[in-house]
Amino acid sequence: MPRARKGQAPRKGGGHRGGGARSSTQADSGSSEDDAASEARSTTSESPSLVSTTADDSLGGVAVDEQGPQEDLEEKLKEYVDCLTDKSAKTRQGALESLRLALASHLLPDFLLERCLTLADALEKCLKKGKGEEQALAATVLGLLCIQLGPGAQGEELFRSLQPLLVAVIGDGTASPAARLHCASALGLGCYVAAADIQDLLSCLACLEGVFSRHCGAGGSATAATVSPASIQGLLCAALQAWALLLTICPSSHVSHILDRQLPWLPQLLASENVNLRIAAGETIALLFELARDLEEDFTYEDMETLCGALRALATDGNKHRAKADRRRQRSIFRAVLHFIECGPCSPQGGECEEEKVRFGFEVLYVDSWARHRIYAAFKEALGSGLHLHLQNNELLREVFGLGPVLVLDASALKACKLSRFEKHLYNAAAFKARTKARSRTRDKRADVL
Repeated sequence: MPRARKGQAPRKGGGHRGGGARSSTQADSGSSEDDAASEARSTTSESPSLVSTTADDSLGGVAVDEQGPQEDLEEKLKEYVDCLTDKSAKTRQGALESLRLALASHLLPDFLLERCLTLADALEKCLKKGKGEEQALAATVLGLLCIQLGPGAQGEELFRSLQPLLVAVIGDGTASPAARLHCASALGLGCYVAAADIQDLLSCLACLEGVFSRHCGAGGSATAATVSPASIQGLLCAALQAWALLLTICPSSHVSHILDRQLPWLPQLLASENVNLRIAAGETIALLFELARDLEEDFTYEDMETLCGALRALATDGNKHRAKADRRRQRSIFRAVLHFIECGPCSPQGGECEEEKVRFGFEVLYVDSWARHRIYAAFKEALGSGLHLHLQNNELLREVFGLGPVLVLDASALKACKLSRFEKHLYNAAAFKARTKARSRTRDKRADVL
């Protein structure tokens, strides 16, 4: 059902239709400005079996040598799984953090399949009885488990058993903002990967939509999103991004209703004081226009002039009270959003999304639509530095992005593809010279072009 996305015709970059544009820094969640969320990821354990912060640790606090035998890694993972039921909250949090790092940087489907029920029970207890940091880490581990297990029966059962708990934490106003934020992200990612049928998809969409609908829109204040606390704005951003991710696999019959319901008020979030929420709103609006044009090529928006005015103001924003890096990133993204919305598919200028190339190993992933960008950003947020490993070897990600079967290269092929140190030096020198010439030609001719 939701996984019918895998049969969609490939876009420019091939494979699953998804979103793409601009720099991969856009993949950052609204939680990057949420101090509580960052604290949830920095928890360490007081258990002697888990404390190891030497410089040789390859998992950031996990005493596992990536080059060591697979058996050593699995023995450590067994310890972490056992520690999930410990009476000490600190020990449980340390075990969750260690599992998070291991799942992001290794492929462990066989190990996890044997312990799926044990992990499900442990995560259920962490989400039910844990507080704040523990709930946030448990939700993050759940999302990574779904990526590892894929859309098979085990992954579906795991997500379905824990989905009600994620929804409960998201809707609990007394819960930690960090816990609600990570539960929203896990709900979107888990549903995208492992939802069993269309009703699961629609219920998750409704839950996430309800989070930010209460802050603005029909019956709400137009300025509600701008006066919310920073922690709540981080939750709004995470819920909006997770909601947008699920829109990429939503059936067209439901997309039309969502467009009618959400497009009139979603631009209100562009006035938020949180830069990540503004960017998430802009990218989601671009995604909605992309989906609308897929349904109806000559789609027109009634209040186009007002919307373009708001986007243009953000694309040229020079307010000094905002951080310079935030202004630069905002202007770059909103120039792309404005160009895409103003220039429809029939316009001479195009109206296509800017393409981004992601190189990993000997392959290239083309991120060439707003939907493809949202999918890539969601996996990047979950996997971090382990994304390239999963793109190379995880069958789920290769199917989602249309990369084909996992490449198997023997030692001779790898040696033939590897450049010598001298060849790398010559290549870098030539690239530096060409870049210097290009910049010199335009140094005195710079202009802001929308």
